[in-house]
Amino acid sequence: MLNGMRDHQAGSTELRGDCERCFGLCCVVLPFAASADFAVDKAAGTPCRNLREDSRCGIHARLRQEGFTGCTVYDCFGAGQQVSQITFGGQDWRSGPPERARRMFDVFPVMRQLHELLWYLTEALALPAARPVHAELRKALAKTEELTAGTPEELAGLDVAAHRQEVNVLLLRTSELARAGTKGRRKDRRGADLVGARLKGADLRGASLRGACLIAADLTGADLRGADLIGADLRDTDLTDADLTGAFFLTQPQVNAARGSAGTRLPGSVTRPGHWTARV
Repeated sequence: MLNGMRDHQAGSTELRGDCERCFGLCCVVLPFAASADFAVDKAAGTPCRNLREDSRCGIHARLRQEGFTGCTVYDCFGAGQQVSQITFGGQDWRSGPPERARRMFDVFPVMRQLHELLWYLTEALALPAARPVHAELRKALAKTEELTAGTPEELAGLDVAAHRQEVNVLLLRTSELARAGTKGRRKDRRGADLVGARLKGADLRGASLRGACLIAADLTGADLRGADLIGADLRDTDLTDADLTGAFFLTQPQVNAARGSAGTRLPGSVTRPGHWTARV
C-alpha cells in the first residue's frame, strides 16, 4: 500500500518513482525548454515526443546521449504511481474524457510535493538526534499521508505551500538538533550563491547548505559529513571523493544531478548513480 503505515525509511521504494505503475505523468505534465538538459522544447500538458503508447520512454537507455539529461536526474518520489493507481484507480489519462486528464495533470505536481515531504519526514524520524521532535514529526507524517489519500478535487484545491511551510518549521528544528552534535564549525550557508565555487577539500562538516546554489561547484574531497543539504542545487557539482557520510535531507535527484566517483561516500538513503565515473 502507498498509504497507511509506511516503513519510515527515506529510501523506501514507495518514495521512489516506479514507472511500471505510472502512466508517464512526468513525461506529459512537466514542461521543459531546449537547453543543456533537454534537446527540445515541450509545453506543460503535452506528451513528450519520446513517450510511447505503453507509457514507456522510447529512448530510456539513451537519454543522456540523445540530449535528455534532465530526465535522468528527475524523480517524482513515488507520486506518479500514487496518482495513477490510487487517486485515479488505475485509469489512464489517455482513455477517459479530457477533463479527467486535465485533473490528473493538476493533481500530479501537488502529489509530488507531498511525497517529497514524506521523504524528508521519514528521514528526519531516522535521525536519533531529532528525538525531541519525533512526536511532532510523526504527526506531520500522518497528516501528510492523509493528504495524499485525498480525492482529486481535494488534492487540486490543497494549499500545499502552506502545508510545506508547517513541515519546514519541524525540518529546521530537526536540522539544528542533528547538526549540533557534529564536530566542526557547522557553517551556516543557507541560500548561499556558490555557483562555480572552489571548495576542494573544504571542511563543511555539519554545515547548513539549505537551498544553497552549488551549480558546477568544485567539492572534490570536501568533508560534508552531517551537513544539511535540503534543497541545495547540486547540478554539475563535483563530488569526486567527497565524504557525505551522515549528510541528511539529500535526495536521489540531487545526487543524480551531481558528478561523483567510486570514492564519493554517500548516506544510505541514496544510491550511487550509474553515470558517475569510477576513480582512476
